[in-house]
Amino acid sequence: MENLPEARPQWGLDYADIVFEEPVEGGITRFIAVYQCQEASRVEPVRSARLVDAQILEPLGPVLFAYSGGIQAVVDEVDSSGSLLYDVGANKASGAYSRDPTRYVPHNLETSTVALDAAASTFGYHLGPPKPIFTYGRMVAGGTPAGAVDLHFPLDVTTWTWHPDQRLYFRSYSDTGRAMQGDNVQITAANVVVMVVQEYPTQYIEDADGSHENELTLTSSGPAWVFRDGVQFYGKWERPDLTSPAIFVETDGTRITFSPGSTWEELVPAGERVTVLP
Repeated sequence: MENLPEARPQWGLDYADIVFEEPVEGGITRFIAVYQCQEASRVEPVRSARLVDAQILEPLGPVLFAYSGGIQAVVDEVDSSGSLLYDVGANKASGAYSRDPTRYVPHNLETSTVALDAAASTFGYHLGPPKPIFTYGRMVAGGTPAGAVDLHFPLDVTTWTWHPDQRLYFRSYSDTGRAMQGDNVQITAANVVVMVVQEYPTQYIEDADGSHENELTLTSSGPAWVFRDGVQFYGKWERPDLTSPAIFVETDGTRITFSPGSTWEELVPAGERVTVLP
């Protein structure tokens, strides 16, 4: 899903179990919304895929992969992923998509989880329960109170602010304020996970401006924060290979658990600031 100002407000993010925010070319970010526990009657705007998407989703696989095209290298990656990404993109499953007449192309492609499930059935895709990628449980000792966190992406600062009355983090932007969705509900999360990752350009040209598609280093380890219940835990993420999910540990090696509920995983490029506010 797109995250340019022209793409806002988005639809359907409040029904996702997990949302990954990935940096892409030109300093912008995009979302991968993962749906399992709830149906979303409207998911918008659906945009093109990136090479790193399969690497992010591999621990969950197989998954239905809904997207709106991509450069040839990305399409080849989806086609060659075998049982990891089941293609229900707009080119293959066009009947599952429509155009929102209130928005301009290309920011107006929409779908729904029901439409994508129906498309999957016509193609003979069969999915079982996804593999768990986070460890949920009671809060362990070692955290410190944190009222908010600022993520300094190149084109904007994203802020997650803890609301103790609702026991959720609320999302906002430095340029447009509260991150509202099309149903007039602000984007929230029970957990916000920040992973600092290495970003580097590939050989592939992504757009007419000549921007190169970027890749992320998503194995090995790096700094990480986990925000839950108004508390921050700082340490590192560890991911030995792409088939395994990242685990999150404090500096002393204690495994960090997550609060039950929706989780946003923020992939922040090394060199960009992460500011924790009291």
